[in-house]
Amino acid sequence: LVKAFEKYMRQAQKAYDEMMEGMAKMGITGEKAQQDARFLLPNAAETKIVVTMNARELLHFFRVRTCNRAQWEIREMAERMLDGVKKAAPTIFAKSGPACLYAPCPEGKMTCGKIEEVRKKCAVKK
Repeated sequence: LVKAFEKYMRQAQKAYDEMMEGMAKMGITGEKAQQDARFLLPNAAETKIVVTMNARELLHFFRVRTCNRAQWEIREMAERMLDGVKKAAPTIFAKSGPACLYAPCPEGKMTCGKIEEVRKKCAVKK
């Protein structure tokens, strides 16, 4: 399955590159060309994300995106970001994490059912 996936991804990259070349010949370049050519790519294509967040928005981001119910890729990114900001600003982010860390799970019936595991994993180390 991995080989099939990698083969398909190479084919998709080749199609993307060909589309970029074709658009360049037509005078379509830059961000517009990249955005249009992305329509060829599968959902599993790598995406570069640039965001600007202040501390308040980061706290909110970590509340919702470190939750077990968040999509695994954004959750992994959020957990890495959280590790970084805890080192940079430990006082502000010491108790940051999923919403269920210090309160009942806000997901209601949609809870992951692993609140104790989450709290143990994310507990503030003394």
